[in-house]
Amino acid sequence: MAKAIHSMIRVLDEARSVDFYAKAFGLGIADRFGFDGFTLVYLRNADADFEVELTINHGRTEPYALGDGYGHIAFVVEDLDAEHARFEKLGLNPNPVKEFFREGALLAKFFFVTDPDGYKIEVLQKHGRYR
Repeated sequence: MAKAIHSMIRVLDEARSVDFYAKAFGLGIADRFGFDGFTLVYLRNADADFEVELTINHGRTEPYALGDGYGHIAFVVEDLDAEHARFEKLGLNPNPVKEFFREGALLAKFFFVTDPDGYKIEVLQKHGRYR
């Protein structure tokens, strides 16, 4: 049986990205490994084993082109409205809260936020299949 353990994104500025993910999602550095040419930083929190892996390529000065293939990473929270307000207070510029209905029932309540490198992140209310 396979288990998802991390999602990797390439970032331009390690400190800026670590700060964003700490403020937004309470992720801290679980491990950091420097190599010739690049550094890997693994972020997680106490609520889950799944990690966000930041890859920092040394000497890179230009932002990464995300292309049209990247979708998003998703996080689930207990109180979406409170999190949205917290994101606004922190100046993280979340998009408005949206709701998706299917056959008359709420499927998902969520908002998106963009990290410093342009990656879209979905924040979902814990509900139904999103737990």
